[in-house]
Amino acid sequence: MPPPLEPDRATAEAWLERFSRFALDHLDALETAPSVGPVGSAGLDVADEVSTAIPEAPHPGGLGDVLQRLERATAASLNTPGPGYFAYIPGSGLWASALADLVAGSINRFTGHSVAAPALCRLESDVLTWLANEFGYGPEARGLFTSGGSIANLSAFATARDHVLPRDGDFRHALAYASNQAHHSVDKGLRLIGIPAANLRRVRVDERCRIRVDRLARQVRQDRADGKRPFLVVASAGTTNTGAVDPLGPLADFCAAEGLWLHVDAAYGGAFVLCPEGRSALNGIERADSITFDPHKGLFLPFGTGCLLVRDGRRLRDTHAGQGAYLQDFDRLDRRRETPSPTMHGPELSRSFRGLRLWLPLMLHGAAAFRATLAEKLQLAQTFHRALEQRIAAGAPLEIVDAPQLSIVTFRQPRHDGEALVDWNARNTALNNGINAGGRAYLSSTQLPAGDGDAFTLRVCVLGVRTHARHVAALLEDLDAALQRSKARTRE
Repeated sequence: MPPPLEPDRATAEAWLERFSRFALDHLDALETAPSVGPVGSAGLDVADEVSTAIPEAPHPGGLGDVLQRLERATAASLNTPGPGYFAYIPGSGLWASALADLVAGSINRFTGHSVAAPALCRLESDVLTWLANEFGYGPEARGLFTSGGSIANLSAFATARDHVLPRDGDFRHALAYASNQAHHSVDKGLRLIGIPAANLRRVRVDERCRIRVDRLARQVRQDRADGKRPFLVVASAGTTNTGAVDPLGPLADFCAAEGLWLHVDAAYGGAFVLCPEGRSALNGIERADSITFDPHKGLFLPFGTGCLLVRDGRRLRDTHAGQGAYLQDFDRLDRRRETPSPTMHGPELSRSFRGLRLWLPLMLHGAAAFRATLAEKLQLAQTFHRALEQRIAAGAPLEIVDAPQLSIVTFRQPRHDGEALVDWNARNTALNNGINAGGRAYLSSTQLPAGDGDAFTLRVCVLGVRTHARHVAALLEDLDAALQRSKARTRE
């Protein structure tokens, strides 16, 4: 007889104590843990070591061996919640949100239809209403927690398609527009809603990597003259490459005049509306028809927490609402004061109780803690930027590609006269590797246009909840050391 799937109270408490200790020990070690563990070939070696056949009976090594395998597997990864992680877009993972996941998984209530859990869905709706207000939307707005920005974009594009275009399924001439710096999920989302890949117009940007509204207007006019049907403009409020914020106000003016749906992809930058400094940088976002942002980025939640907000919630429902005969029992109940159902505003029926991930931290910490932390990240990016300027003024071989529009700073070593692009890129790759080699900081890179090709560019993204001034100072020390090593190699 196999052991039961439901442990007794004593066993459950013992498991909870061991796994809680595992999680808290991990968090305690983040301050000194390397910012990146074994990845690539070395990480695959660890994967081979921890991999094990699925047992028929409980694992013979017991809980201790299970935890050891988890610990080794966790170490073989990018340390995304660590304080020295400045790569890509950091994801912090609040402890309060981890507790929310424990609670949500334990109570395991169905929250697709509000009628099945009216009070729990109201808690989630309260958070979405608060977020909509923070973005400047009115009471007619509706929101939805998703698994991430890609799914939020997908639902927004489907809503825009249904609102602007005829519902005849013929999208051969339907056109969407985004800058050439927009996230790749824009391409994917449009393909998935039936818009041909060739029907996304990538519009050129200005010197700060923001979409040029004049070029957008010219392209739309030309496309209409050619018999095409423009329907959607996707603006960025914090691109992944450089943190660029498109001119949201002028874009809203243009889209309103042209009858186009304006969607703002603020997956990275949207949360900065919570602090005054960020709100001014995102001025005009409240005029968008829809907004994507990721609480697992700027609100420091665990990965798998995205959000879509739509200014007119009726349009979101028109696209996503559905009904099945097996749900008829719900209609016998008094539902007049019911919170809007998530499944009627998004693609999922069965879904996790994602809203608890943000509701619980807001209850335990308060909104002011989030506002202050976001303001700190903007300030730290400015601190790093000023430190680069001081080093350049003192003769350091560096150039700043762009000042931070939010919390990303891009920089590199300048190109020598007559230097081949491949050699320039190799020098900056070596600098990036040299900074990361110390283990205290981890940077990622990108490619930005440089006349005769794309230039390897270092980028620092300050968004980790555990990243503070001392960690930026350590990054600058590692940058200085990497430059000194590079200088020594040049002399040799």
